[in-house]
Amino acid sequence: MTKPMVLIVEDEPAIRDNIQFALESEGIDTCQLGTAAGVVALLSERTIDLIVLDVGLPDMSGFDLLKQIRTSHRTPVILLTARNAELDRVLGLEIGADDYVVKPFSPRELAARVKAVLRRTQAFEVPPPSAATDPSKTVPGLAAPPSATGSLAVNPSKRQVTYHGTALNLSKYEYEILIVFMERPGHVFSRDQLMNRVWEEPEASLDRTVDAHIKNLRAKLRAIRPDVEPIVTHRGTGYSLREDL
Repeated sequence: MTKPMVLIVEDEPAIRDNIQFALESEGIDTCQLGTAAGVVALLSERTIDLIVLDVGLPDMSGFDLLKQIRTSHRTPVILLTARNAELDRVLGLEIGADDYVVKPFSPRELAARVKAVLRRTQAFEVPPPSAATDPSKTVPGLAAPPSATGSLAVNPSKRQVTYHGTALNLSKYEYEILIVFMERPGHVFSRDQLMNRVWEEPEASLDRTVDAHIKNLRAKLRAIRPDVEPIVTHRGTGYSLREDL
């Protein structure tokens, strides 16, 4: 199997080298850039499976660069940020980041995050299904994911959802939210319920984080069927999946 290629965009050489060593120790190839200049052009020239992107680049904000990338590329992006403010995390998710890591960080933790995102985008070998992904096993209190709900279908072992036959490129939380909706079409889930069902540490997340993921999920569904709005907002209550899909 071809090794995935990760682009590291970080202006500190020592940090770049530490990330490179951690990723290549996990069987992942890397290339590096120290500035934002040339990133978009590189994405057009060669296959990049994931980008590790520092927010504090010297020539351009990582947020602005991510916006540029998202105009023409769906390459997964993990943001590196020294800022731990909830607003910065939400902003990164709203403009299309797949995950974020706050500095200082463990290179091993970052490597684990990279592998998790690559598994979701099928650029890295998926390990045998566990109880969390194997449809033949269930977790107490959590129903097994459905195989299909009208125009939506899920392959749990691949953690992949298709909509009208088109595979959706979903982040971890977008996938988990959609699975919760598919379990009970028409049921209204509050933000607190979604956080408790989806997030490992729901107390560390706020309402706007849920809203950001719902916004991204809607955009990906709308890109396939612009005439249909599958997710319904119930003001003051929460969200639901339409029953008539």
